[in-house]
Amino acid sequence: MLKLIKKVLKTGTATVAYPFKPLDLVPHFRGKPQYTAGQCIACGACANACPSNALTMTTAEDGESIRWSLFLGRCIFCARCEEVCPTAAIKLSQEFELAVWRKEDLFETADFPVCHCRECGKPYAVQKEIDFALNLLQESAALSDRQTDERRVQYETCPECKKMHGISSTDRIDIGRHMTTEAHS
Repeated sequence: MLKLIKKVLKTGTATVAYPFKPLDLVPHFRGKPQYTAGQCIACGACANACPSNALTMTTAEDGESIRWSLFLGRCIFCARCEEVCPTAAIKLSQEFELAVWRKEDLFETADFPVCHCRECGKPYAVQKEIDFALNLLQESAALSDRQTDERRVQYETCPECKKMHGISSTDRIDIGRHMTTEAHS
């Protein structure tokens, strides 16, 4: 017995005193996703990229809002949501202690109002996403306020009405120069 005790004292401690002492985590540890609803444009890229379906986007029954939802019970902390988010609304944190008393505490949600088509009035896209796209366009192309208002009419019209009323500006696109009919020898 003394031989065993000597050997244990000589080799030292092999475990960590985790609950009593905090763990030292590596800098790129992938823990709980931290979500900033104010930064999110509800584009749905994170929900499309999530392999475990922990992230979902659902439309409300009345069609007036879209709900973004994260269920931490399904999350595998793969960081795909962080990679694809265009506005950096999701970042993986160092937090890994996710024990809760109730299953409902594992859900995180945010609701976003939907834009209604200017022509037919049907809801079709998240207003915040449209505003984000227009802001990007205005910054990158240095559009005037009048040009931005013209674009807003296009962006706030559903695809069906654009086709029906000819609102999209496809007549300005020259497809012919990209298509060649000559045979390459």
